[in-house]
Amino acid sequence: MTAPLNNSGPTVVEVALGERTYDIVIGRDQLATLGHRIAALRPGARTAIVTDRTVAKHWLAQAEQSLAQAGISASSIVVDEGEGSKTYAGFQQVCEGLIAAKVERNDLVIALGGGVVGDLAGFAAAAVRRGVDFVQVPTSLLAQVDSSVGGKTGINSPQGKNLIGAFHQPVLVVADTAVLDTLSPRQFRAGYAEVAKYGVLGDAAFFAWLEAHHADIFGGGAGREHAIATSCRAKAAIVARDERENGERALLNLGHTFGHALEAATGFSDRLFHGEGVSVGMVLAAQLSAQLGMIAADDATRIQRHLVDVGLPTRLQDIAGFAQEGLADADALMALMAQDKKVKRGRLTFILMRAIGQAVITNDVEPATVRDFLARKLKDARA
Repeated sequence: MTAPLNNSGPTVVEVALGERTYDIVIGRDQLATLGHRIAALRPGARTAIVTDRTVAKHWLAQAEQSLAQAGISASSIVVDEGEGSKTYAGFQQVCEGLIAAKVERNDLVIALGGGVVGDLAGFAAAAVRRGVDFVQVPTSLLAQVDSSVGGKTGINSPQGKNLIGAFHQPVLVVADTAVLDTLSPRQFRAGYAEVAKYGVLGDAAFFAWLEAHHADIFGGGAGREHAIATSCRAKAAIVARDERENGERALLNLGHTFGHALEAATGFSDRLFHGEGVSVGMVLAAQLSAQLGMIAADDATRIQRHLVDVGLPTRLQDIAGFAQEGLADADALMALMAQDKKVKRGRLTFILMRAIGQAVITNDVEPATVRDFLARKLKDARA
């Protein structure tokens, strides 16, 4: 674990995928460099920007100006914000918009937004004309440290999250940390759950650093860019070794098996942001690991305490509207988890822990054990 770097230039993290290697450019005010970076990367290309209404108000004009200054033409497609756009209808809207803009295979789609926009625009880019390259310009903390890197794109099904999609790597990621200043505190906290995840799953020293420096990250100090770069390096290394999630990459789903089921149970609504689901899911995974004797109960408590310290939900009863609307029962949550992409031949794959900084892929947890664990958590939440 290294200390934050003090330099004025951006940090560049390479995602090493042979001929498809690309850079993640991290730093303040990098959106202004988008045009010249694309001009150097793809001379003569036209672009189509996919964004949402909220991001468009803050950053679309600046992105268009940067492109125009580099002599790059751009059209734009604006979708509604939130998971409600990650649907068949939202996918159709973006695809038809790209076709109407006459985007060709040698042009570029630019995803300007958070995780929803990146997933949606990337999937549309993978499908239109059987594949158009795209650039990720993530505008949320969650997208900068996780969803913009690694090529997972897709939409939700009524039966589960991210069940329709494709692996489609970007050709460039530009993570302007200044845009994070416009995020709501809740959105920033939700993204932080993915930062903490990297420490919990594979870097105990980074987790300890986060415990000591999270106030600097939230306050916009030098620690913020350091945390983003460290997260991106961790993900880039895993993606380079296992691009298609045939093994090690599954570790990045720590907290997601529980979290995705909770998102589905709350209707992919603002009751539970994705990062909040990951936070609750990580704690459930830690507590299940402790119940199975894999980690000490004190480690599970330490993980939960850190997430509580930054203001994230960590219990089922912390989910917005739990007291009024409740949540699915244990059987319903198990059914939602059975649709998880990590199910193999009907058996759930869980990412559990042997220690803080040592997550493991587990295929032998009995469904009855998980169901009883969830039933007990739901009973405790309602008490």
